[in-house]
Amino acid sequence: MRSPTSSTRQAAGTWRTSAVRREAITGYAFIAPSVLGFVVFVLGPVLAAIYLSLTKYTILRPPELVGLDNYTKMLGDERLLQTYGNTFVYVAAAVVLINAVALAAAVLINQHMPRWLTVLFRSAYFFPYLVALVYVSIIWQALFQKDTGIVNYYLSTIGVAPVDWLNSPSMSKVTVIVVDTWRNIGFAMLIYVAALQEVPRDVVEASEIDGAGPWQRFRRIVLPMISQATFFNVTTTVIGAFQIYESIIVLTRGGPGDSSRSVVMYLTEKAFSSYDMGYASAIAVSLFALILVVTLVQFRMRKRWVHYE
Repeated sequence: MRSPTSSTRQAAGTWRTSAVRREAITGYAFIAPSVLGFVVFVLGPVLAAIYLSLTKYTILRPPELVGLDNYTKMLGDERLLQTYGNTFVYVAAAVVLINAVALAAAVLINQHMPRWLTVLFRSAYFFPYLVALVYVSIIWQALFQKDTGIVNYYLSTIGVAPVDWLNSPSMSKVTVIVVDTWRNIGFAMLIYVAALQEVPRDVVEASEIDGAGPWQRFRRIVLPMISQATFFNVTTTVIGAFQIYESIIVLTRGGPGDSSRSVVMYLTEKAFSSYDMGYASAIAVSLFALILVVTLVQFRMRKRWVHYE
C-alpha cells in the first residue's frame, strides 16, 4: 500500500486549515452583532460616564477635568443620601415581598388542579409583567387617589379614614412598593413554578411516608431544591430595584419633598433639569459600582445556601 506523498499531506493540511479558518470566521460573524451591541450600548456609555464623572460639564460648555471633585461633592449631598436611603428601602422591600408572594403563588399553582385552571392562574399572575410600567403606574395612580380612588372607597366601607397614598411622606414609599411588587411578581412566579415542577415527586412522597409534615417537607426538601431559582430571582430583583424610576415618576414624582425619590430619579434631575452632567455621571458611576459590589457579594455567598445537583 502506497503511503501519502508529502504534497498530498500538505494539501490535506491546507484544507483543514482553511476549514478551521472558515469555521472561525462563521463563529465571529454570529457573535459580532452581540459584541457590537455591547460595545456601543453598554461598554461605551459606561466608559463615557466614568470620564464625564471626572469633569465639570454643563452641556453648554466643553467638559473640564476636575478630578474627584464630583465624588467629594457627593459625600456632603444630603439629598443624595436620602435618595440612597429610599432606594435601599425599595430594594429590601422588593427582595422580600416579590419573592415571598411569587413563591406562595407558585406553590398554589403547582398544586394538583385541572390544567386549564393552572394556565388561567399562571396567565393572570404573569399578565401585569407584560404591561409597560408607566401604564401600570397610571392605573394605580387612579386607584390610589385620596378622594376618588377605589382603594380608599373600599377602606371606607370598613370604617377606615381616607389615606393620602400619593402625597403623604409616610405612605408615598408604601404606594411605590405596592405597585412595584404587584407588577413584578409574575416573572418571579414563573421561575419558581418551573423550579417546583423539577422537584422529584418520589423524594417528597418518601419524606411524607417517613412522617415529615407539610412545613418540614417544604423547608427541608423543596426550598433547597429550588435554591437556584431563588438565587436568580433575588439577584435580578435586587438589580431591578436599585434602578427603580418609572413608577415613582408617575405616582409621586419623588415627593412630597424627597420622601419617595430614588437615586436614578435624582441623577436624572441633575442631568436634565440642572444640566450638571458631570455630577450626574458621578452618581451614576457610584450606583453602578454599588450594584456591581452587591451582585458580586451575592455570587460569593451563594455557595453557602444554593444547592446544585
